[in-house]
Formats: sequence, structure tokens, C-alpha cells
Amino acid sequence: MTSGEQPGTAFSDLLAANRRYADDFRLSGFDGVARAGVAVVTCMDSRIDPLGMIGLVPGDAKILRNPGGRVTDQVLVALVLGVNLLNVDRVLVIHHTLCAMASSSEEELQAEIGRRRGQDASWMSLGVITDQLQSIRAEVAKVRSHPLVSDAVTVGGFLYDVDTGLLEPVA
Repeated sequence: MTSGEQPGTAFSDLLAANRRYADDFRLSGFDGVARAGVAVVTCMDSRIDPLGMIGLVPGDAKILRNPGGRVTDQVLVALVLGVNLLNVDRVLVIHHTLCAMASSSEEELQAEIGRRRGQDASWMSLGVITDQLQSIRAEVAKVRSHPLVSDAVTVGGFLYDVDTGLLEPVA
């Protein structure tokens, strides 16, 4: 979309799909709690279907996505809200195989972004993952140790295989 183009034009296919979606919309009046008591923290990777991969449907879980599936400060805020106000009693922290955040160094990703954009990107922290299993364990510990997350909340770490669709628990 160019700066002068109307947003509706660039998104017309998606708006048409939304109108079809709204024809059968069934969540009207829903109170927004996590019906299955689940929150999922995972990567923004489009190969991941966070609800489908664990047999849930819209309304069952809170889904928190970002590059690498990291437990950032904002994710912690969302989890605190979820466990205290929105029925969440299980949290899955899910990283995945073949993740760009775990396959390049910070410098390599910054250089590639800078090359594509034509300007320096070295000032931006991207938060790459150097050891996925250790990162998953650290992210789980971050949630478990938060003072506003009850010990009654179960927190688990997992590695999702984008080629098989399977989740592998990480101890």
C-alpha cells in the first residue's frame, strides 16, 4: 500500500473474508474469559495454529504471540490479567523448530533488516534465542516466579515441530 492508497483497497480481500466470517459469528455476548482455562505464549510464525494444535477453538484460550514466543514484560502483564481475571489456570510457553529468532545471531538479523530497509538497524534489540531449550526453561521460570501468578497455575514449556505438528514437553 502506498501512502496515498486507501486502506480499504489494500485490504479488500480480507474485508470480504471478514464479512463472510461475520455471517456465522457465534461469539457475540461472550464474556472473554478463557473457557478452557488456557493461555498460550508462542511465536508469531504463520506455520503455528495455536488453538488447533491443542484441540481448542476461539473462546477457549488467551493467545499471546511475538517473535520467538518470548515471555516479555507485556506478556507477563497479559498473563497476570489472564490468571487473575480471565479464568486462566494453565499456561503453555511454546517455541518452535526452524525459528528465525533461533537460527541467526542478533547481528545477522539486524544486518539483514538494515540491508532490506536501506538503513542501520543495529540499534534495535531483536531478542534472538541462542539455546531454545534453555530459553523455554527460563521463560517458564519467569512465569512461575511472578508474584502475581499463583502457585496453583500450571506452567509448561514445549517445543513445537513445524514439520510434524507435534509438541514436545521441555522439562
